[in-house]
Amino acid sequence: MKFQSGHQATALEGEEWERQKTHWLGYTEGLVRFSPGGWVFPTTFTKFADKYYNFEFRPTDVLVHTWAKSGTTWTQEIVWTMRNNPDLNNPMADMNVNARAPFLEFDMFQVHGKKTNDNFLENFHRLCPGKDPANGIFLQMAEGLRDPRTIKSHLPLSLLPPSLLDTSKVVAVLRNPKDVIVSYHHHCRLLNTHGYVGSLDEFVQYFVDDDLVYSPYWLHVKEVWGKREHPNLHIMFFEDMKADIMKELRRLDGFLGTGLSDEQLGNVARHTGFSAMKTRAGAGDRAADHVNAEVMTKDGGFFRKGQSGDWKNKLSSEMEEKVNKYIEEKIKNIGVPFKFG
Repeated sequence: MKFQSGHQATALEGEEWERQKTHWLGYTEGLVRFSPGGWVFPTTFTKFADKYYNFEFRPTDVLVHTWAKSGTTWTQEIVWTMRNNPDLNNPMADMNVNARAPFLEFDMFQVHGKKTNDNFLENFHRLCPGKDPANGIFLQMAEGLRDPRTIKSHLPLSLLPPSLLDTSKVVAVLRNPKDVIVSYHHHCRLLNTHGYVGSLDEFVQYFVDDDLVYSPYWLHVKEVWGKREHPNLHIMFFEDMKADIMKELRRLDGFLGTGLSDEQLGNVARHTGFSAMKTRAGAGDRAADHVNAEVMTKDGGFFRKGQSGDWKNKLSSEMEEKVNKYIEEKIKNIGVPFKFG
């Protein structure tokens, strides 16, 4: 199966799929690998791949672009708030962030015979009256949003429109891969759309084998870093955001051209702080039928810790050695100044 991006999709089969399906209870329709690149996605991605590649971005759009669990939702809320709610008086702020700033490719997870989250459907019918959700809830919300649109995606640049950076602004966030692993592991255990039931050690192996959904991580980073000089690309590091958010907000303000005052930037910092976002998400987390209640009770919900360096509390020396080898072989020569401490 070939796509307009030039990629070919091949279903995971045999021993490779047998291993995956024992650990990932959410991927009931299987997984595919897109080549070149070897990108891994749920099979349903094939239904939408050409639509994502041909998505019509506008000059007023901002795309928040990261690999999974690299500070995406935080940055998504920051960018939306800076552009739409710096005085904290926009009534749309009460809507789920993924309705105000849609997660472009999330429809590839909204299948497998599971009930679609009622909150997602309510927002969809509110924003896309008369549209059929089977054609993509998040895709159509993104298409139908009024300017200025803020959209987020974890897709590699090679599967997004080639004209993206020449048309729209892109805010990319990079994060220490060791923390990415720990955060993504929790995320995949928490959300039933992934339904991960394997161990952390097995998860690390999936990561270094480039077999997680959205993998390969290193190639995603390489594609972004290779475009770092483009004037429409602004790269942020999660660790810098945690260390001095006001400094990073001022840099972002300059890139976006939002021209916010110090008071407004302070509003943004407080409103998008980890504890504030966790509090706002709390009620929805507890009521949702799309999360593993046992994981949420024991280890936390969607907003778990939001820290840098938590990998030191989670990865064994053997796991760390595997990741260090991966970093040495596949990441260090890209030249990204990650903070690996």
